[in-house]
Amino acid sequence: MALSSDGSKLYVGGMGAKGKNFYNELAIRYGYEAEAEVIQDLYLAGKKREAEAAVPDEFLELTTLCGPKSYVAERVAAFRAAGVTHLQVHPLPQPGQTSASLIAQVKEML
Repeated sequence: MALSSDGSKLYVGGMGAKGKNFYNELAIRYGYEAEAEVIQDLYLAGKKREAEAAVPDEFLELTTLCGPKSYVAERVAAFRAAGVTHLQVHPLPQPGQTSASLIAQVKEML
């Protein structure tokens, strides 16, 4: 989940000014008010590693598709069953992978 927490700290903590950050406000609406405030305060203070560490694993599980192919397929199916019709895919290729190959794998799950 480290790659996901890196992106989440940026979005929740640094995408916009304090008091005007869509992703921070979204985290609050998801029930992570205290965590969102801590992440943003740390990020804006230049403490990016601490901001990353402050992103709860549960938040990452709710907001990302990161993990083994079987887990991602299971989550895609759960999203579909819940009525989700669009997924924003931001692949994070590892050595030996390409963004295109990861997107193709997700496409097969749809």
